[in-house]
Amino acid sequence: MKHEDIKKRLSDVPLFKELSDEELAPFINIALTRFYKPKMYVFMQEDPLDRVFFIHSGKIKIYKTDFSGKEQIVSVLEPGEMFPHAGFFRDGNFPAHAEVLEEANLIVIPIDKFEETLISYPELCIKLFKVLGEKIVDLQGRLEAQVLHNTFEQIVLLLIRLCQSNGEQIGSTRYQLTTQFTNRELANMIGTSRETVSRTINHLKKKNYINQREDGLYLIDRKALEQELFY
Repeated sequence: MKHEDIKKRLSDVPLFKELSDEELAPFINIALTRFYKPKMYVFMQEDPLDRVFFIHSGKIKIYKTDFSGKEQIVSVLEPGEMFPHAGFFRDGNFPAHAEVLEEANLIVIPIDKFEETLISYPELCIKLFKVLGEKIVDLQGRLEAQVLHNTFEQIVLLLIRLCQSNGEQIGSTRYQLTTQFTNRELANMIGTSRETVSRTINHLKKKNYINQREDGLYLIDRKALEQELFY
């Protein structure tokens, strides 16, 4: 990847968005690039946490496994996003697996050098903490959904969340997901069964709240789902 490509991608990342070329230069100087094919692992759960990644192109699935090998999908990350969000300023391990879904070019920065450079820019540390805070709020919302909502409501909440994290708006209330999710993958995001997700999806399709294109991507009426949930 060319130096200018690294500069452009990092400057699009929310963490670096307001930095000048001069301020961004130290991060570009310590950045490496890596190419990954689909099904490859960027890292595995419990590997030593020694790098932070920025997605230039492609998609990365972040998921955890329990002692029995059961998979729980945390998120599917797209270009411009940073991962992981855990482990800054402390020793630790990667908290989940990172698997490549689509051919990916990643910008890689050794975490020790990243931390050293961050310390030189206190305002950047504040922005990093804001990004981490948003992730904490998201995780709190997911936990609340599991505690306070039944399975049908959890699935609806998941679809609403995916409009924001993995979708693009195509109308006043409609979104198109940019990642194809199977019913199994949706089930693995909230800890339910594929059959339950399938029944719920079919119910929402009959109401015309969601539709599915020939390529498998979902079209979602976000406002209709919110009304289904809250009214």
